[in-house]
Amino acid sequence: MLENASVLPCELYKASQIREAELGLVSSGLASYIDLVESAGEAAYRQLVKRKNSTTPVLVLAGYGNNGADAFVCARYLLEAGFDVSLMAVSRPVNPKEAKVIAAEFIHARDGFKAEAGVIETPNIEKIVAAEVIIDGLLGLGLKGEPRDPFRDIIAAINCSKAWVFSLDVPSGLNADTGSGLCSVQANMTLTFGGLKQGLLTGHARQCVGELVFAELGLLPYLPGSKVTRVSSDLFADMLSPRARDTHKGLSGKVTVIGGDKGMAGAIRLAAEACLRAGTGLVTVLSRPEHQHTINAGRPELMFWGCELVDMEVYFRLGWANTLLIGPGLGKLAWGYNLLKAVGLSDKPCVLDADALNLLSEEPCNNDNWVLTPHSGEAARLLGITTAEVERDRFAAVENIQQRYGGIVVLKGPGTLVYDGKECVVAPVGNPGLASGGCGDVLSGIIAALISQGFSLFDAAIMGVVVHGEAADRAAIAGERGMLASDLMPHIRPLVNHL
Repeated sequence: MLENASVLPCELYKASQIREAELGLVSSGLASYIDLVESAGEAAYRQLVKRKNSTTPVLVLAGYGNNGADAFVCARYLLEAGFDVSLMAVSRPVNPKEAKVIAAEFIHARDGFKAEAGVIETPNIEKIVAAEVIIDGLLGLGLKGEPRDPFRDIIAAINCSKAWVFSLDVPSGLNADTGSGLCSVQANMTLTFGGLKQGLLTGHARQCVGELVFAELGLLPYLPGSKVTRVSSDLFADMLSPRARDTHKGLSGKVTVIGGDKGMAGAIRLAAEACLRAGTGLVTVLSRPEHQHTINAGRPELMFWGCELVDMEVYFRLGWANTLLIGPGLGKLAWGYNLLKAVGLSDKPCVLDADALNLLSEEPCNNDNWVLTPHSGEAARLLGITTAEVERDRFAAVENIQQRYGGIVVLKGPGTLVYDGKECVVAPVGNPGLASGGCGDVLSGIIAALISQGFSLFDAAIMGVVVHGEAADRAAIAGERGMLASDLMPHIRPLVNHL
């Protein structure tokens, strides 16, 4: 979860919405674009002086857009406060076909810096690599595609340095709408202005943004209602209320978990145990008969039915449950295919994961009563595109999957997205320790458990992602590298009980 999530707004916006809000504020007569640049630069200055003192040399890198103007204003404030400031600026292209009119706010900011005896240098790669503190004001919301030279070389130099890097609005090179951008500044802190950009919380942004802080600048009254929001861990505090004192296991949900073809008992065991740990009263596992010992030896609370073929007993086990989960270890052979077909005949809410998604991609259908939990590779197969294309725009990918297959879609990864066809929730939770086999199976089990306890598919998916991510953060106290999916289990129970 974000370190300072409690002080960040929940509504997320695209760059175009931020620009429209700026225009709305300026049109109201309450502020000018120069006022906005001044406010942004001052906010950046105030954040910096909280963390660095005037004895530390600061290198400011300015582009020729609004981010550059913000950087010039911040540099002016630093000079006035007695900081040792160097500023390197990238000049506009001189080709008449590429040249643009220099904005008045940029001229104002640049000339204000000069008026404080500020010196503007051309970028020097060696000095950038040797810097101690870097303010990144190179590229902002206007970036389309990957940065070109000289920005690419400057960004590479920043990332090669050992400097503490402070990015203004967005890390240079990062797409504020999608979170993509392979050539992006990797900042220690990013101060974003006006509205929280949706791309700062997902995809490659999770590597680049660092600590995220926010300066409002007076734009919030001019921003539209947002269909993209950031999940907060306290959002569901009242939803996971204590159980009634007179409840029993039959009222706590019943889940049938289907999967575990030959040699893949571990995946279905992880998903089924996660169901129990997240509060389901009764869990039955449908798997290959030879897996019973593996599944029950360490977790006798799980019921088990050995299945060689789809028969009436299988349909009975499906009908018994109020929620189904299929996919972990399912495989793509006839055994798994036939079980998925049987599940497709049920009217029960269902969570599809792993090979159930791969089989679905081969025979697409639409269902509003399921939750799909693909990672980017499975998402690519569901859409018939490449994994790189999914990661280039995760928001478009999750929307396209939902339009094609229906239901709730959970696009896993750094900054998981949950989409129901109308609203998209971004969950910047978890850590790289989750990049380990079986962690996705645990997530699907938690989501199925919450559905079985009466939560809507959308709420269960969001809560499941948050619980899973927080469990991973608690497990990672011992280190992210080497963390196992089973390490999450001890933390699920206290989380669903708010402990």
